[in-house]
Amino acid sequence: MTRMLGMRRRPLCALVLTLLLSSFLLVAPRPDPAAAATPITVAQAIATQNSSVATVRGYVVGQPTATSTVVTSSFPNDYALALADSPGTTATSQMVYVQIPSAFRASFGLQSNPSLMGKQIDVTGTLTAYFSHPGLKDGTAFAVVGSGGGGGTDPTIPAGYYDPAAGKTGTALATALHGIIDGHTTLSYSQVWEALKVTDADPGNSANVIEFYSGRSIAKTTNGGDPDDWNREHTWPQSHGGFGTSNGPGTDLHHLRPEDVTVNSTRGNKDFDNGGSAVSQCPDCFSDADSFEPRDSVKGDVARGLMYMAVRYEGGDGFADLELNDSINGSTPYLGKISVLLAWHAADPVSAAERTRNNLVYSNYQGNRNPFVDHPEYAESIW
Repeated sequence: MTRMLGMRRRPLCALVLTLLLSSFLLVAPRPDPAAAATPITVAQAIATQNSSVATVRGYVVGQPTATSTVVTSSFPNDYALALADSPGTTATSQMVYVQIPSAFRASFGLQSNPSLMGKQIDVTGTLTAYFSHPGLKDGTAFAVVGSGGGGGTDPTIPAGYYDPAAGKTGTALATALHGIIDGHTTLSYSQVWEALKVTDADPGNSANVIEFYSGRSIAKTTNGGDPDDWNREHTWPQSHGGFGTSNGPGTDLHHLRPEDVTVNSTRGNKDFDNGGSAVSQCPDCFSDADSFEPRDSVKGDVARGLMYMAVRYEGGDGFADLELNDSINGSTPYLGKISVLLAWHAADPVSAAERTRNNLVYSNYQGNRNPFVDHPEYAESIW
């Protein structure tokens, strides 16, 4: 309504001209929005290099590195893949070369995902030459055929769970994901104790939990506030949003982890960054006056938990709008550094243990999932 008030009144002749032009536009032919939704074969894609948009279905047969060269092992990076109509194809003339945008490399690049070899996938993009060879560029959607709409290759993702996010990027993707994971079942702060004994149990010793930063296995019964006990670590600090421990962000299992009392105190409410001095009782952890660096094997877990928080809590449910930025923030609703977290996310990919935990939180406690565990490629699509 505010924008309408700022419009100027146009002369009658201009209005008539506008209406006439509009009538021509209404009868002009328009592209069929479903055209790119029906997959075409690789052979059809090779024959249709006309810069049109299409969804191509084919088997992953390798990575192109030159016009006539496709490697099938020792993949140099995550930037490209080759599709064919048969998984046994070796002739490059029967392949289409697919450019992989940065947003999809973590999930579909062959260096990170060599198990994709031989699998059938759908890719939506522009049919145009790549490596001076029939290609598909500027991809907007990648999906493994037969994943049931759940997204990705994890069969535990409920069919259709991420359908509202399909084809979206940036703010639109973040908004869609918020709508998917919002409104989850919340726990009390006391219930978190018992939940962490399940979600973070030591697979080698069912009587213990694994402390998140330190990696130490410790008896479930030693939870508390004394030195060498384990307590409930908020990876997104309570002071970065002022949410305390009431039901909501302060009790959300997707970012709460068991941690040694002393290590938890050292981390405090610091942002995440690289560098600092070694942290006592936390091998390969570092900290300085305003930042904390965990051990390498959980850096990606940290990043994905914080990304979840930034998308889940948008300020519409009585809590602060939590946001990631590239600063050291202190006590604000912001947390950093996003550039470091993106690097950690890429360097420490989603593990089987992380998927198992995500499934436990979804099925046993909250009824919502961490999208960045299920779809790692979402991270670069938003940030």
